[in-house]
Amino acid sequence: MELLGGKVCVITGAGSGLGRESAILFAREGARVVVADVDERGGAGTVSEIEAAGGDAVFVRADVTDDAQVEALFAAAVERFGRLDVSFHNAGILHPDDHGPTDTALEVWNRVLAVNATGVFLCCRHAIPRLLDSGGGVIVNMASVSSWVGAAVPQIAYTTSKGAVLAMTREVAAQYARSGIRANALCPGPTRTPLLEILIGDDERRENRLEHIPLARFGEAHEVAKAALFLASDLSSYVTGASLLVDGGLSATYLTHGP
Repeated sequence: MELLGGKVCVITGAGSGLGRESAILFAREGARVVVADVDERGGAGTVSEIEAAGGDAVFVRADVTDDAQVEALFAAAVERFGRLDVSFHNAGILHPDDHGPTDTALEVWNRVLAVNATGVFLCCRHAIPRLLDSGGGVIVNMASVSSWVGAAVPQIAYTTSKGAVLAMTREVAAQYARSGIRANALCPGPTRTPLLEILIGDDERRENRLEHIPLARFGEAHEVAKAALFLASDLSSYVTGASLLVDGGLSATYLTHGP
């Protein structure tokens, strides 16, 4: 039985990485998918892969930091498919110059917050009226294990932005639960995607990250996509305002090696 049969799903940042993996999985589970990204080539590639497998998808170019473009994205979704059932706000960035509070440029801070926090806000802003028009639905906001733990390898803007997503998700959940909208945050640990390569550009940094993960490996994109599917589907019908950690045990322990 398809978990998302007949559902219309918008997924931002779906041109690559976790977004692409989620879009393909959602389509396999019966969803009609609106693939949103600033990367036209990547977005078109995701649509082609879905269509090649017999799924239904459309690409809409959208910069999640631009209010007008985000509004147009959700208008296009409803115009194409007639409704909106699931809105997965996955678009996000890691900036290579994101360091600590004393050495991160203000422009870097502003850019990361604009995409990772304001982008999620704008998506919620324009998704909610369409979900209400459809009689309710689901919001999944992409947060991070960094929402829960500080990083000894500094990434102050990223960590702050993902903490903001967690708080925002709880408030949206509280405000709209009785209107039939569930909202939850997905909190992956280090996952093998192109985005991760920015963070672990050499063997030393890679081993530093792995040392703190009890499962001793990075997550795979398909593993996080399955968690997103759980939150998007009726499997999680009594779950709202929650944050789902998918981090290989990273946030659950402070010691990964025995004596």
